[in-house]
Amino acid sequence: MRHHSNKRKFGREKTQRNALMRSLARNLIRDTRIKTTTAKAKELRPFVEKLVTKAKVATVASRRLVNSRIMGAPETKKLFEELAPKYMDRKGGYIRIMKLPNRDLDGSPMSLIEFV
Repeated sequence: MRHHSNKRKFGREKTQRNALMRSLARNLIRDTRIKTTTAKAKELRPFVEKLVTKAKVATVASRRLVNSRIMGAPETKKLFEELAPKYMDRKGGYIRIMKLPNRDLDGSPMSLIEFV
């Protein structure tokens, strides 16, 4: 039974799922918008929003924590210097997911995820 199990597994092991989320988060921070499947976008939103909330504090400890989560120094720098200051007066909801047509190859639902 899946009681209180609210994470999608994507047919991957835990380490592969973590690597997938890190990679998607780095790409989203670097490009500010990416196109991915709807399921991956829905899992990515809370992951990145927690990072942005941490980055709003802008201490050394929060910078180290964010860097350990995404493992990318240039993306961490961009998050702290460009993205987080934009959302200082905002309580949450930094990410928008917009549905796109299904992928032609396999029919999987696609979405565009971007910063608001």
